[in-house]
Parts: sequence; C-alpha cells; structure tokens
Amino acid sequence: MSTDHERLAALDPSGRLYNEDLAPARERKWTSYNFFAVWMSAIHNIGTYTFVAGLFVLGLTGWQVLASILIGTGILFVGMNWAGRMGQQTGVPFPVMARMSFGIWGANIPALIRAVIAICWYGIQTYLASTAVLVLLLRIAPGLQPWQDRSVLGLSLLGWGCFVTLWVLQLLVILRGMEAVRRFQDWAGPIVWAIMLVLALWLLALADWHIPMSLSVKPLAGEDALNGILTGAFLLVSTYATMLLNYCDFTRFAKSDRAVVTGNFWGIPINFAAFAAISITMTIGTVVVFGKAITDPALILARVPNTAVLAVGAAMFIVATIGVNVVLNFVSPAYDLANVWPKHIDFKRGGLISAVLALLVMPWNLYSNPLVINYFLGGLGAFLGPLFGIMAVDYFLIRRGAIEIPDLYRADPGAAFHYTGGVNRRAVAVFVPTATLAAVIALVPSLSAFSAFSWPIGLISASAAYVVAMGGRSRIAARRAAASARG
Repeated sequence: MSTDHERLAALDPSGRLYNEDLAPARERKWTSYNFFAVWMSAIHNIGTYTFVAGLFVLGLTGWQVLASILIGTGILFVGMNWAGRMGQQTGVPFPVMARMSFGIWGANIPALIRAVIAICWYGIQTYLASTAVLVLLLRIAPGLQPWQDRSVLGLSLLGWGCFVTLWVLQLLVILRGMEAVRRFQDWAGPIVWAIMLVLALWLLALADWHIPMSLSVKPLAGEDALNGILTGAFLLVSTYATMLLNYCDFTRFAKSDRAVVTGNFWGIPINFAAFAAISITMTIGTVVVFGKAITDPALILARVPNTAVLAVGAAMFIVATIGVNVVLNFVSPAYDLANVWPKHIDFKRGGLISAVLALLVMPWNLYSNPLVINYFLGGLGAFLGPLFGIMAVDYFLIRRGAIEIPDLYRADPGAAFHYTGGVNRRAVAVFVPTATLAAVIALVPSLSAFSAFSWPIGLISASAAYVVAMGGRSRIAARRAAASARG
C-alpha cells in the first residue's frame, strides 16, 4: 500500500490534490460493531429525543410515531448501504469521491457546502448541550448563579465555561485522528443508553407502570395521520442526509461491504426503533406524570431528586454531544477543508480550523435567529438531496463502480475527472436548478405542506437530470477511452 501511495503522490507533485489523509485508506479494519457504534453515537442524543417527542406533540400517537420512524429508517438504511459501498470499494473520503462527478476542482462545491452546514451545526449542538449542563450545574450548585447573571458577547460567563469545556473535549478526540474516533464511538454510544433507561424506568414507576401508547395530545385521523407519519419519515431522512453524503469518510476503513451493511442494519432500523421507543415512552410518561409533554430530556433529568443521578446525567449529555458531533459535524469538514488545500491542510488541521470556526460564529446567536436556522441552514440542507443524487447516479449507474483511482489525484487535462478546467459543468448545471427547486419547496411558506419532501424531490429530479445531461454510460465510456488513449 505504501508503494501505491507513493505512486499517487507522484501524480500530484504540486500537492493540490493529494495528501496522506485524502489518499485511499491504508488500513481497513473497521468491523460491523464499529459501524453499529457510529450509529449509536449519531442517534443517542438530545436532538433525536427531541425529534421523536416533536412528532408526538404534532399529534401522532406513540404507535404512529414508531411507524414513522420505521419507514424513515428503512429508507435511510438503503441509502446508507449505497453510500457505504462507495467508500468501502474505493477507500477515499467524501471530497475525493465528489471529484468523480463534479471534477477535481468542482468537488470543492459539494465539499464546502457540507463543511459549512457541519461547522454551524457543530457549534449549535455544542451550545445546546452546554445549556443542558448549565441547568444541571445550577441545580447541583446554586452558588454559581452570579456567573450566570453576567454575560460576554451574548453568552453568560457560566455558559462560556460550559461551552468551552465541551468544545475542548471534542477537539481532544478529533485531533487524535480517525482511529481515536473509532475507539471513542465503540463505547460512547452504548453508555448513553444507561441514563435513558434510568429515566424511562423512573417515569414508568411514577406512572404506575402504565404508559398508553395510543395517547395523543391532539389526535389526527385518516389522511392527516398518514400525512403526519410520512412527513415524520422524510424529516428523519432529511435530518441524516448530511451523513449520506460523507458516510464514505467512515466506510473507507471497513473490512468488507458486509461489515458496513450488518453495522447499518443493527445501527439504523433496529437501534433507532429501540431508541425511539424509549424516547416516546418517556414523552408520554411526562404527560401522564407531569401533565404536559416535555421534549427535552435534560429538563426531565432536572426533575430527578437524586443529585448523584443528576451528575451522571450531565456526564452522559457531554458524551452524547461529543458522539453526535464527531460523527455528523466534525469528521466531514476536517476532510472537506483538507481537500481545499491538501499541501498545507491535513485531517487534524482541518478539524482544528473547523472547531475554531464553530466557536467564532457564536452559535448561541445563530440558534436564536430563526432566519439563520430556517433559511440559511435550511436552504443549504435542501441542497443535500441533489448532491447525493448526482454522486450516487454517477457512481452506480453511469460508471457502475469502475473507477480509475489514480485519476482522482491527477490535474492534467488527460485525466478522467479533469472534465473542463477541472469542473464537470454538466453536474453544476444539473445541481443549480434542482437545488434551487428543493430549497424553494423547503422554504417558501405557501409550499409548507410539501417542505418535508424537499429532500426526495431534490434527489429524484437531480438524478434524472444528471443521467440526461451525461448522456448515459456510452458518453462516459467514450470520454474515458479517449483520455486513456491520450495518456
């Protein structure tokens, strides 16, 4: 493998396309459990609980929420198997994978879109978890209140302390590389189950061990119920659409395709359904016990009278935040930024830059601004369906998985992925209108009834348009043959 890497490095003497972190993975030893653990970390967090509880608040019963989750995770399972196979077969990270369809320089378009989304959500997730820890600290040590009453740049001094602590802990994980990420995921995901089970059992006991799964706060029937179930399913898929793009960042280290599929099976439909069952049970339990649905597990935890449980719960929220941020919001921008300037930015430097940017954007201000969340991040999120559609169609339908890996690191005009000046203009021409369509559906108020379906609409429209634009496999094959003859 070292010889192969030396050959790839020789194809890019300027260092504009290659470094060791962007090269095909040297070691591939991730097992099915490692991918199962990745999904536990991605799913076992405050955001997932709030999402599941939100479906209940919208009017679905407990059983209908579970049906929505099963449909969504079924779609996600199929998509992640496709995305995972791309990484396992090639061994390259997402921004290098994007060079196949967008060109060696055009790949920075999807990479930077993904990076911006990840960096902003990294900061926001860290802030949300820090607020949960802050509430618990004030409960445990009320004497800290004076630090909460003084603020700097819109955040209290105590809030700064909680935020920076979580920020540093996450940075310590990512700067140790992907092997440290694998080891962290192996135990981080399972340990979060402990506090969730404790809270669920506590609520069950308070509810006399009776949780009515048919309960609804505002019952929906017939077409409204079906629409609610499907809306929840596609919202779930949209929530994890970022991972569809860059799942190859993880599966490039897989021992086999079977390891990816098995890990996905236990980690997505099975694990998500189990966590959703716990979440909806707890949400209904709060209605039975407290008379209202509490959609934030930290607020449930704050009602536990045992101080030791509160302390353990705070630690669990820290672990959960680190887990979800590393998986969804940290690994990808580390690679994405490395792709912009490989000669000077490797995976660790990309991670450090991402972390600093996530701090500088002051995520507490982003989160408090509906325009930023709904229009900026929501609009960018709508772009993910078209991006994945273009990349998946290019890899599976047009190229049938037959990739000349060395061409991914060649900048000369004869390389297969040079296209025109390093950019596949057909991919860009497909992406712009289909992404605009998806964003309009997601953001325009008059189309709110269809907003949850912006992701599949964007994916399907981009996939079909890309096949037409590229003229099928024959044009690609002819271009590859011509490039090979010139080389």
